[in-house]
Amino acid sequence: MAGTGLRDLKKARTRRLIAETAARLFADRGYERVTVSEIAREAEVAEQTLYNYFPTKEQLVTDREQQIQDRLSDLIRSRPAGTSPAAAIRDFVLQTVSEIRGVPPEIARGTLGYLAAISPAVNRLALELTDRQATALAAAISDTIPIAPEIARLQGIALAGVFQIIISESGRRTREGQTPAEIADALRPEIENILTELDRWLTR
Repeated sequence: MAGTGLRDLKKARTRRLIAETAARLFADRGYERVTVSEIAREAEVAEQTLYNYFPTKEQLVTDREQQIQDRLSDLIRSRPAGTSPAAAIRDFVLQTVSEIRGVPPEIARGTLGYLAAISPAVNRLALELTDRQATALAAAISDTIPIAPEIARLQGIALAGVFQIIISESGRRTREGQTPAEIADALRPEIENILTELDRWLTR
């Protein structure tokens, strides 16, 4: 059991090292100008090792969003009766905003938000991600309450839109020169207000 724990810890560290190395290189040179082999070399891992953690280059900037999508879906499915989907995800969403404060300034320009703001290719990835998230959240809503598919889809789009705002606003503010701490402080009241309005709308 101890050996398994150590292996998992090592894997988590390697994954984080690769992701942070990619973000730093993307921040320095832009998404399109950095190759996977360069990221592997800089992180001092084999290229195949990198692909074991991130099967595509795109996942180096969108991988955490998949984890976020899974967590949001779980929170919606496990919410208590009478709790709206917006209320169910509120604490997690605000925690995600707060975590922006911890982004090292030297890799802030290598995050999804900033890269989407300057790169058409990454912006397309972000839009595709939001669409997948909307579909997943609509499915979670449909699994928990009797609701017409088109209404569930609309609600899923609204909830996914919260993270689209976080991504786009953090990117815009980074581009304007704001620090991660300033971005987190500015975004939190905006996202709190959005979630409050969505809770009113989605309460049944």
